Amino acid sequence: IEEDAQRRDFTMNALYADAAGKVLDPLGGLGDLRARRLRFIGVAEDRIREDYLRSLRYFRFDAWYGRHDDGLDAGALAAIAANLAGIDTLSRERVGAEMVKLLAAPNPARSLAAMEQAGVLARVLPGASSRDLGVLVHLEGLADHAPDWVQRLALIGGEKAPQRLRLSKKDARRLEGLAQAARGGAGPGELGYRLGAGDGLGAALISAALMGQPLGDAVPGLVAEGASAAFPVKAADLQDRFEGPALGAELKRLEAVWIASGFALDRDGLLTK
Repeated sequence: IEEDAQRRDFTMNALYADAAGKVLDPLGGLGDLRARRLRFIGVAEDRIREDYLRSLRYFRFDAWYGRHDDGLDAGALAAIAANLAGIDTLSRERVGAEMVKLLAAPNPARSLAAMEQAGVLARVLPGASSRDLGVLVHLEGLADHAPDWVQRLALIGGEKAPQRLRLSKKDARRLEGLAQAARGGAGPGELGYRLGAGDGLGAALISAALMGQPLGDAVPGLVAEGASAAFPVKAADLQDRFEGPALGAELKRLEAVWIASGFALDRDGLLTK
């Protein structure tokens, strides 16, 4: 056990139990766990060079288990910053898995900010910024909106995030839709109509966070209203007057008019517009 413990990454990861359930703590990890203190085992640079993913794991563990009224360990951050090049040797699948777990934490804002300050965020996701994540987390709490790593990734941005993090096609499509909708200037009703209730509210939260504004008490209801709305005009209603690209353009125009009306106009009312 003592030899195995020396090969672990953090002291809180070097805890064991025997067959009777007695906890064995060869490196003092239990005290660190209780204090929510994240420490590398031995020399931090040695642990990092054994597996450069530990630089990312450090921030992920801090997000989930760290004590957030204290600063992160300066020696650990210095060791991470001194070994940034090693991150480039990691597979994108491993990096993506760590980023997903980090962003899914209840409040990863401090950890991601430290990750950015140490140079790790720019290494794994160039162009990403932690600046507005704390605001989004706060707004999520006020709206009773569950943590969602895709929505948070849509907020922080980053060049070619789906490729760099090896996201699934489903997650990549959702990420792109949220990022575009949140920055596209659509109102809450339209967000709900286009993305559904959950992601519509998520996009509204991202938009509010980016602008540094409160969500607004009416927004959740407007998103829900849009999510339940159904466009009343079909292509068949216009085929006597339009065809080809002109038909698609007219449908798009009438849809915009309908959304602007607050989903109030019915089929007959739209066909006279």
